[in-house]
Amino acid sequence: MTLATPEAVPAPRRTAVGVRATARIQAAVRGGTTTLPVLDGDGPFELRRLRSRGTEARVCVVGAMSAPLGGDRLRIEAAAEQGAALHITSAAATLALRGRTSEHATYDVRLTVGEQAQLHWLPKPLICAAGSHLRQTWTVDLAPTARLVLREEQVLGRAGEPPGHVASRLTVRRGGCTLLDQQAAYGPGAPGWDGPAVLAGHRAVGQLLIVDPAFEETPPEVHLLGGAPEGGQAVLAPLAGPAALVTAVAPDGLRLRHLLDAAHRLRHR
Repeated sequence: MTLATPEAVPAPRRTAVGVRATARIQAAVRGGTTTLPVLDGDGPFELRRLRSRGTEARVCVVGAMSAPLGGDRLRIEAAAEQGAALHITSAAATLALRGRTSEHATYDVRLTVGEQAQLHWLPKPLICAAGSHLRQTWTVDLAPTARLVLREEQVLGRAGEPPGHVASRLTVRRGGCTLLDQQAAYGPGAPGWDGPAVLAGHRAVGQLLIVDPAFEETPPEVHLLGGAPEGGQAVLAPLAGPAALVTAVAPDGLRLRHLLDAAHRLRHR
């Protein structure tokens, strides 16, 4: 296994408006277990290899500097090759902040999962601080027999402050065909984002996407989770394909995670 040493990692490209940085993770099967032939951090991304669980390789993304700030262009590329099992998490929440420029920041995630491979993308939440402006995308390409668990959580504003603006898009293709393509925007400038049809006054929103070929034989059933609406609610619904999508809103990040975790446990019943 070859890992990038600190000397081999290129320095982030700083421009007049922000940082340009890309992190790359590649998982492949060697000798019956998953290894990490590519683990390259860049700029604010420091990648740490965690203890494996069985045949699964695990990676933690550690923030090495404040990011994303206005004007930053950040990207993570992760690939699980045929038969590999890869789990990616983060050490702490990602904090989007206002930068020295009014230019928006971008945070792009590109995931590729090969035949009989699986990838768990389970980072800590994104917190959009007051004055921040972030555009975030996930682009996922799955082989027909691939499995995916993807969680994304957004907390709008720190305690006692107004929210920043975040626009996100999630695009998932399976076997070259679109499985899911959706986008949303929250915070100042996004029409109706705080109304009863969207967040209804809540400040935390998230999703859990599970793609599993086993759903072709036994598709998941619709479930509503949570009690009174003011405490947060989530709905688990099957997609038109071997997948389930959980969408949740809650007053804060803690209750949002409880809802998403409860929905994830339903999958194993």
